Amino acid sequence: MQADLILKNANIANGRTGVDIACQNGKIVEIGENLNIPAVEEIDCGGMLVSPPFVDSHFHMDATLSLGLPRMNESGTLLEGIALWGELKPLLTPEAVIERALKYCDLAVSKGLLAIRTHVDVCDDRLLAVDALLEVKKQIAPYIDLQLVAFPQDGYFRSPTAKDNVIRALDKGVDVVGGIPHFERTMNDGTASIKELCEMAEKRGLMVDMHCDESDDPLSRHIEMLTYETQRLGLQGRVAGSHLTSMHSMDNYYVSKLIALMVEAEVSAIANPLINITLQGRHDTYPKRRGMTRVPELRKAGLTVAFGHDCVMDPWYSMGSGDMLEVASMGLHVAQMTSREDIRACFNAVTTEPAKIMGIEGYGIDVGNNADFVVLQARDTIEAIRMRANRLFVIRRGKIIAESPMAQTRLHLADRPDHVREHEYAPGL
Repeated sequence: MQADLILKNANIANGRTGVDIACQNGKIVEIGENLNIPAVEEIDCGGMLVSPPFVDSHFHMDATLSLGLPRMNESGTLLEGIALWGELKPLLTPEAVIERALKYCDLAVSKGLLAIRTHVDVCDDRLLAVDALLEVKKQIAPYIDLQLVAFPQDGYFRSPTAKDNVIRALDKGVDVVGGIPHFERTMNDGTASIKELCEMAEKRGLMVDMHCDESDDPLSRHIEMLTYETQRLGLQGRVAGSHLTSMHSMDNYYVSKLIALMVEAEVSAIANPLINITLQGRHDTYPKRRGMTRVPELRKAGLTVAFGHDCVMDPWYSMGSGDMLEVASMGLHVAQMTSREDIRACFNAVTTEPAKIMGIEGYGIDVGNNADFVVLQARDTIEAIRMRANRLFVIRRGKIIAESPMAQTRLHLADRPDHVREHEYAPGL
């Protein structure tokens, strides 16, 4: 056998070191030490970490890179961001949405981010963003798995045409049913929206991903209703609750009940650390709430928990770079997940866990899976987060689609080394 590509002397996330990975016809065909397999192309990883690609299970691609259009979010708040998006929507053109989305996807590839779930606003009767992102999905299919969520951003009941528009978007080929129950006019409307949207997903055999309880209100109860509908309709394993920030303000006794309900219904959780820590707690003086949902507790209960980027340079968030290691790092700090096991879990929260939520087939470094990798300038997952490691190679179906030179800094210091490569400066080296 001749392989198309072989990665030599790689460390992988499960702790194995010094392994070779042989790839043929876009698949992993063998993993082992000192494989004696000829290959068309060979990469010497030199003991660097080879990871499956990064996955972002919560993003808003229709708005990405629109910072400053038509004006800046001066307060930096969630509500002004929503209002600003309402001002921008009538000004959108398909060409502009496609151009910004493709530009972001270029950035994503450079960061090793090869799977994205994006919520797309359907509260525009033109469904302009839906059509634009369906076109983007088609164009980037060779290198990024893009999943679209029908998202009634202005409220399923609050926006008069949202219900019909969700149906129209799904009929066009949008993949996932979304919702935003806490943005309805009343708690009852929020509850009713969850019921209708989950029934819609059950009828069509689709997954569900709802923005839930994205507030500091400890009495918000929409994730509870989402777990109930998941259980009632038999949607276990197909439903995710995104944000869940109210949980950081809820009574501990109630949360103990709520998490048990989520476990029973197999509802996944997606936190968005960069946004959650920025937008929540705005009404607090001090002490000021952290804003992110209870990630350690959800993980301890056995739930699938992922981190999403949410926004990059748009009306809600003027920062961001498409780097899921930045997301993992913020999640680690906010949740105080600093044990070695917890840090590794934060790496999983931007790789394997969101891949499970999205249902990506053939994901992961195992024989028979897709030959999709990121070669990082780090020796393990902890080091990768600590350094926001440079992406040396990004590989899709066994072909290199992006690469960067080894990052180093030349020093001009007497009696000191002539260069610094940060990955070489860990304790013990």
